[in-house]
This record gives sequence, C-alpha cells and structure tokens, in this order.
Amino acid sequence: MIKFAYTILYVADVDKSIAFYETAFGFARKFISPDGDYGELQVGETTLSFASVSLAQSNLKGGFRQSSLSEQPFGIEIGFATLDVAATIAQAVAAGAALLEPPKTKPWGQTVAYVRDPDGFLIEICTPVG
Repeated sequence: MIKFAYTILYVADVDKSIAFYETAFGFARKFISPDGDYGELQVGETTLSFASVSLAQSNLKGGFRQSSLSEQPFGIEIGFATLDVAATIAQAVAAGAALLEPPKTKPWGQTVAYVRDPDGFLIEICTPVG
C-alpha cells in the first residue's frame, strides 16, 4: 500500500518557516533536526515538512527553482480547510502572509481564498467541500 506521507517545502530558514505556520495556522511543531536543516509540523494525517535550501541542493544535484515572493507562485498549492476563511486569512496575514486573492464563493458553495507564505509558496484557505 502506498500512502501520501508528506509535502516538503524548500525554504531559506526552516525554523522561521515553521514558526510562521505555527503562528498563522496554529499547527504544532513535530520535529526539527539538530542542525536545523529539516523540520515537520503536525497538520493532520499528512505531514507538512520543510528542508533548507542547502539540504535540497545537496539532494538534487541538477538544482531546482527556489520559491520567492518576487516571482509568480509555482503551479501548485497547499490547501487548508477551515470553517472561517476570513478569520484564518486575517490571522495568516497578521503572521506575515501576503494576500493574493480575497475569499470568493465558488458555484458549488465552497469559499476559497489564496495567500502566499513568506517564502512565496501558494496556500489555499477554503471551507471544506460538501
């Protein structure tokens, strides 16, 4: 059996990124490596992880595109479901997120908004579907 275990975001400062997600969304710190190059948050069944840019570079010899607020977001997002999108957006922005798209109600009734974290990663904040 294969299970989706985690998503890893490559960031400049693992501890700083984890602190942002703790403050912005209330997630709990699960683990940070002794050298600070890797860390995880408890976000539910799947783990949200962070690896330093230098660790990512050592793992990916061909390199990668680093996320940045000065560039358009990647064509991928992480999504967080909440019953109060507006309050979650406000908390995230207060913690340092950049509002990209304010809350909108989709034809199927779901409310969806988008922010970018301080490293430039795209985050969807939405109500649960159904």
